[in-house]
Order: sequence, then structure tokens, then C-alpha cells
Amino acid sequence: MEEGLTILEAIKRDFACGEIDIRTYSPLALAYIGDAIYDLVIRTIVVERGNTSPNNLHKKTVHYVNARVQAQMIEALMDELTEEEKKIYKRGRNAKSYTTAKNASVIEYRKATGFEALCGYLYLTGQQERMLALMKKAVALAGMKI
Repeated sequence: MEEGLTILEAIKRDFACGEIDIRTYSPLALAYIGDAIYDLVIRTIVVERGNTSPNNLHKKTVHYVNARVQAQMIEALMDELTEEEKKIYKRGRNAKSYTTAKNASVIEYRKATGFEALCGYLYLTGQQERMLALMKKAVALAGMKI
């Protein structure tokens, strides 16, 4: 990968992905990619904090990659979001999903879906620095220690 090229830019270039208007993406599609990006960020932090067995890495990761924690994070972040980011979050939160979380309420699951939609939107629009800054702030505001 070329220096200065984001992973998104490299993926689009190497796999001939076309430009699509982000406004045409469904909120659940944004949440789908946002879930993966959020998981990748948390896994990266966990791995960087200590080389240990996959079982221990998984235990640390699932503590932060779940609907209950994501709902707490977005609640802590609401005052930090721009109007556009709030719109994206609300679209994700209000999307009609046919799945539910195992260990969270419906309300927590919907908030988490909104949070993931926001992460996906920021990632797909090339705003990774903003996405990471919000995640870092959310972790601090929610009083979590990764």
C-alpha cells in the first residue's frame, strides 16, 4: 500500500470499486460496515496492548464490542456530534432490523445500530480521523478503559 493511502482508498483502487453516492446507502448497510470497522479498531487496540492467547484477546474484545457498550458510547457522544452525524445516527437507530442482540435490550440494540451506522458513514466518506476521535472520546466519556 502506498504511503498516505488509506485502506479504503486502497480497497477502492485495487478492487475497482466505483464511486457511489453515500446518501443511497441504507442505514443497515452503513451499520454493517460500521460494525466491522468498530470491531477492527477495538481488536487492534486489544492486540497492541498485549500479545496473549486468542481466547484472552477475545474476552477483552467482547467486553467492548457489544450493543450495551455501544449504546453507552453513543449516549456519551451525542453533544459532540454534528447535525449531519446526528442524522446518520438517527437513521441507523430507527432502521427496521430483523435481528436482535443476545444480551441487550431492544433500545440498546437500536442505539448500537445507530452508532455502527455512524461509524460506517464516517469510514465510507473518508473521515477515519473523525471516526477515531469520536471513538476515543466515547471511551473516555463512558468511563471505559481499553
